[in-house]
Amino acid sequence: MEFRYLPMTEQDKKEMLSTIGVESTEELFADIPKNVRYSGDLNIKPPKNEYALTKELTQLAQRNVDTKSHTSFLGAGVYDHYIPSIVDHVISRSEFYTAYTPYQPEISQGELQAIFEFQTMICELTGMDVANSSMYDGGTALAEAVNLSAGQTKKKKVLVSKAIHPESLSVIHSYVKGPGVEVVEIDHNNGVTDLEQLENELDENTASVVLQYPNFFGQIERLDRVRELVDQQKKTMLITSSNPLALGYLTPPGEFGADIVVGDAQVFGIPAQFGGPHCGYFATTKKLMRKVPGRLVGQTKDEEGRRGFVLTLQAREQHIRRDKATSNICSNQALNALASSVAMSSLGKQGLKKMSWMNIQKASYMKKQLEETGFDIAFDGAFFNEIVVNLKGDIDTVNRKLLDKGIIGGYDLSRRFPELKGHMLVAVTEIRSKEEIDQFVKEVGDICG
Repeated sequence: MEFRYLPMTEQDKKEMLSTIGVESTEELFADIPKNVRYSGDLNIKPPKNEYALTKELTQLAQRNVDTKSHTSFLGAGVYDHYIPSIVDHVISRSEFYTAYTPYQPEISQGELQAIFEFQTMICELTGMDVANSSMYDGGTALAEAVNLSAGQTKKKKVLVSKAIHPESLSVIHSYVKGPGVEVVEIDHNNGVTDLEQLENELDENTASVVLQYPNFFGQIERLDRVRELVDQQKKTMLITSSNPLALGYLTPPGEFGADIVVGDAQVFGIPAQFGGPHCGYFATTKKLMRKVPGRLVGQTKDEEGRRGFVLTLQAREQHIRRDKATSNICSNQALNALASSVAMSSLGKQGLKKMSWMNIQKASYMKKQLEETGFDIAFDGAFFNEIVVNLKGDIDTVNRKLLDKGIIGGYDLSRRFPELKGHMLVAVTEIRSKEEIDQFVKEVGDICG
């Protein structure tokens, strides 16, 4: 057809029916009984021309609230960060934008190298030996890590901190049903994992201990003390879910002896976009390399000694016997992984560290201003870019009023943590200005009296 994006003409319809040897549309659907076919008119608007339709859709889209029209202090796993303009330029190139799986290395060197660089940067940030080519998101990556620990240790119990992202906790509960792994949830105390309860639950049947670093409340977990507890049991693993931006400033989990480090790379070059798609990462030790879900890209040389890249490990059910597969993960997030790689490369090591530091400093300023206004900060430990503030009121009402002021408020913690009713999780990233923070504090102060 000459006009690919326009509806077919009557002549087009005739030619297609003739090609398949059918006289009419009615004959085409003759195998479907008439009593199950809808014979009336659909309750939809009459068609419009292109200009009128575009105008209507634009007006509908403008009714949405987004981080361009409003100042956002909402985090809870998806964050409003600076995205270098070069990111969209690179990922919009057709060789990346339309690429699928690089099974043929001789024609996929660009895609393979991009994935390899992503793996390398994740290893540098986490302090781990190897990383895979990405996963769907941080939640599924964490659940895969839990199942890996159970399969590797041949143990059927995992201890999971309640201070991890509650949606990730739900994903874990779904994933462990198949292999029959027991999940024991460990409470939080003053915003961090209750180490006394953790020690009491830890025994010879524990496959792994799972924490988030920084955790869902923005607090910094004591991985050094957790590692000491884990070492009391033979073969028990330490799994951490980490915000990779925070690792630009914090000590990486690998230096604390973590066995598996996972997380979501949304903080690098990936907009919020209604909660997905994102890009999960999965990093571990050399010992567990062949147990990693998904696939890994490796560096090699061709017959002429030139540097090249290939899919090195593909231990998934698409490639090997299903009973031998490490996971049923059947793809990766190559385009989003590329976006993260471009963002990290654009920032550079020092830029990434500065960006991480700015998150800490601006969140600290927010904490100070809220306290001076008379609000209580729920937890007193070290934190990254999120704090929990007690507003002593209905958070949904506060957020609706903030929205009228052009502000997207924080996360209502009572949705998942009933004991934290009236508490808001506030995220402050590097792109929030002093004026925006001060405005938020003023508006919240006025709303809450």
